Amino acid sequence: MPTLAVVLGVAFVTGSLLYGDSVRAAVNRARSNSQPDASVSITADPAAPHRLDGTLLRRLRALPSAAAARGVVEGRSFLVGSDGTLVGDLNQAAGVNYVPDGGGKDVRYPLTEGRGPRGAAEIAVDRRTAERAGYRVGARVRVVVAGTARDARLTGVFTAHDSRVDSGGTLTAFDTATAQRHFAPGPKDYSAITLTAAEGTTDAQLAQRTQKLLPSGLRAVTRADLESGAAADGDADKLTTLLLGFAGVALFVSTFLVANTFTMLSAARAREHALLRAVGATTNHVMRMVLTEAAVVGTVASAIGYGLGVGAAHLLGSLFDASGAGHATVSALSAKPVLAAFAVGIGVTVLAACAPARRAAAVPPVAALRTVQPSTAASLRRRNTIGLITTACGALLIAAAIGEPNLLFGAAPLLLVGLIVLTPLLALGLTGLLRFPLTRLAGVRGKLAVENARRNPRRTAATATTLMVGLAMVTAVTVAVTSVNRFDEREADRSMASDLRITAVDFGEVGEGTAARVARLADAEAATPVIPTYFDLADKTPLSVTAVDPAAVERAASLTVREGSLDRLGQGIAVTEELAAAHGWRLGSRVTGAFTNPGGRTPGTKADLPVVAIYDGPEDLTPALVSRRALPRPAGAEDRPSIDSVLVKAAPGRTAALQEEIRRALDNPALLVQDRADARAAATARTAPFLNIMYAMLSVTVLIGALGVVNTMGMAVFERVREIGLLRAIGLDRGGVGSVLRLESVTISLFGSALGVVAGTAIGAAAVLGQEAVPLVIPWDRTALFFLASAAIGVLASLWPGRQAARIPMLEAIGADTE
Repeated sequence: MPTLAVVLGVAFVTGSLLYGDSVRAAVNRARSNSQPDASVSITADPAAPHRLDGTLLRRLRALPSAAAARGVVEGRSFLVGSDGTLVGDLNQAAGVNYVPDGGGKDVRYPLTEGRGPRGAAEIAVDRRTAERAGYRVGARVRVVVAGTARDARLTGVFTAHDSRVDSGGTLTAFDTATAQRHFAPGPKDYSAITLTAAEGTTDAQLAQRTQKLLPSGLRAVTRADLESGAAADGDADKLTTLLLGFAGVALFVSTFLVANTFTMLSAARAREHALLRAVGATTNHVMRMVLTEAAVVGTVASAIGYGLGVGAAHLLGSLFDASGAGHATVSALSAKPVLAAFAVGIGVTVLAACAPARRAAAVPPVAALRTVQPSTAASLRRRNTIGLITTACGALLIAAAIGEPNLLFGAAPLLLVGLIVLTPLLALGLTGLLRFPLTRLAGVRGKLAVENARRNPRRTAATATTLMVGLAMVTAVTVAVTSVNRFDEREADRSMASDLRITAVDFGEVGEGTAARVARLADAEAATPVIPTYFDLADKTPLSVTAVDPAAVERAASLTVREGSLDRLGQGIAVTEELAAAHGWRLGSRVTGAFTNPGGRTPGTKADLPVVAIYDGPEDLTPALVSRRALPRPAGAEDRPSIDSVLVKAAPGRTAALQEEIRRALDNPALLVQDRADARAAATARTAPFLNIMYAMLSVTVLIGALGVVNTMGMAVFERVREIGLLRAIGLDRGGVGSVLRLESVTISLFGSALGVVAGTAIGAAAVLGQEAVPLVIPWDRTALFFLASAAIGVLASLWPGRQAARIPMLEAIGADTE
């Protein structure tokens, strides 16, 4: 059992390291191969006065040190699969421009089928995307750009060595003119310009010569510098660190199982160790013998764990690879994971066996006639004192963390360590409370089970600890996520200012003409876009304003007009009562300032707006409203105002029908059409993947805790052979022996579960109460499920030991000399 526990921990560590290495290698390969023609890249500062336009591209092409220059245009683009859903990882879905040479080929995107796109109604996609979407050359496909879905003809399929594709995303290629219309910062601009060095010119030389031609705000960067900068902020390191954190918890729990096992083995071998001392063995010899056994266990566990870790790395690749293409090729042999596996496996096992080894070496030769070294009350008292002080400090820090959330990172481990040290005392107290109900429930078998659990409080504590740590973390995460879900549900209700709301999927956007298309539907009474932006007042104070359709906002949203009228919003501004009081504004007051330009490249449009209405409304429509027509006209993709949502008012009794009408009319899976129930469900759905991942990771820790219970019960059977025989002799049948072990196992499991749930609830509650406006919700249903799962663990853990105990012949057991 300790070997298996260490195997799981080592596999976790190995799998995390191998997966992280494979992802980094795959991403680095993709980055180095994605732009084979790029020696130098020209990038622009967001606030630069100069753009990357065609004039600059022509000047750079004439540079003698450059063999070629390429204008690059990239942006967000989603592809709809043949099943009507969006393809791939939406965060990595990109649109690019296809730049053909004289033969119609693009060196950056080599074609495998068909030809490159030549007009606005044509696209090409990468090979993996075509396979996942179920498309072939010539098919009519649907693509979503700038929040609007449109049809196009698939004219070609290409190979892309691109980190976005390798990360599960999609690559859709447009002709340059179309890509500029969709993605360019300005008319006929480029996102970047890349240069290919001429023969005999190094990248650094080309970058230096190019920089001299560039106006201020533009920078020439070599390919090596770009790749090193991109590699420095990869997500692989973050994921590996997270996984290693869970592996550390699993190994921490494993130490208790290993230590408990060697403690029981030392007790069982007390006479053997005493006899060795009697015939001349030194204390160091006995200690080395125990530690060598631990090292052998650790070596075997490390070897097996490394093999399982390779499989775990492949599993992680399939779980975190949205493409399902297994882009991260796992290397079965890698120096760092191999060294880490054996260092961790052997180190954890030997370290956990140190205390039992010292106790084994301390057995005096005269103890050859007895089995165990009795624990002294003094040592338990010292442990209890230390445990009480540590637990109290941890509890005080948990309370203090409510006002200072950063304290929680130190308070939670301190509380758990305190409980671990205090567990023997708690084991005596809490199991004592179970004596009466179990005796009433199961008679003498219940009393025997409780007394067996109380017989060695240290052993019971060590066994329960393996369950406590895992369940404490599971409970803390559950409390935090449940509370956040309740907050999100309330926020969704409060922000739902209309019958229906249209929003974009993550990393998507709502198209410019969406509200107008919806307003034309038969069952739609009103529809308005919601565009959050800023209005810089004359004193440079930024004012958060929301641009809407003046003719529709009052009907589409739940607004209460206190003074004035929203009918004149097209010529002015409406403010909330709170904002008006803060600035001393009244109806007719003039609000002077300038709208912030989203792209930041050109100054905002100045305006002098009269206050035409004072109102109250939902948070998404406060503290001020203006007409969308008052916003500056966009010069390019970066200057387009970001539409947060579209609010829709349905005809009486037609909300559900209108919802279906909108979905059919827009035919855009990148847009979500939600009623109130959908908004609440979507708000809580965001945390579901996180919670599932947490449960999956922490389940390894809980599994190790279950192994600890099995291990303890199995060793207990070995130690109690004669006792079991005597119980059989006085009338307890085989089933009775099994039931005693089951009740003892369940008692230990429930004890560990109770400590874990209480500690986890306290940690989770402190994390929640430290967040403003998030209500504390205790998930009683999940808590009850944890207790039921612990009872099930106890029953399952006792099956094998109970079967072993029932198989012992009565006379053989009575005559057994385990003393």
